[in-house]
Amino acid sequence: MMLPPIGLLHYLILSLCLFSFGLLAVITRRHAIGILLGIELMLNSANINLVACNHFLNPGGALLDGQVFVLMVIALAACEAAVGLAIILRFYRQAEAADVADAQLLKW
Repeated sequence: MMLPPIGLLHYLILSLCLFSFGLLAVITRRHAIGILLGIELMLNSANINLVACNHFLNPGGALLDGQVFVLMVIALAACEAAVGLAIILRFYRQAEAADVADAQLLKW
């Protein structure tokens, strides 16, 4: 039995599932670390889209636009994680909890 080759649609469906899980995590989590993990899932699903579309819509392979954008998204995700974790640590030291409902304590 031969399986059909993996095409662009398969990658788009995988990316949609990953983005849905990330969005669900952002919407339903009350803990700040869980929200950051959901954002990371959504960024990774965008990376899958970029690489898959670049591979399948640019058959010659001369342009590496998708890969360049993925590197920029990875750098953005690293900055987001560093700043987000710094904010969470500051909030945890001040409030003794990482619940986002208590984020009003970060105001002056």
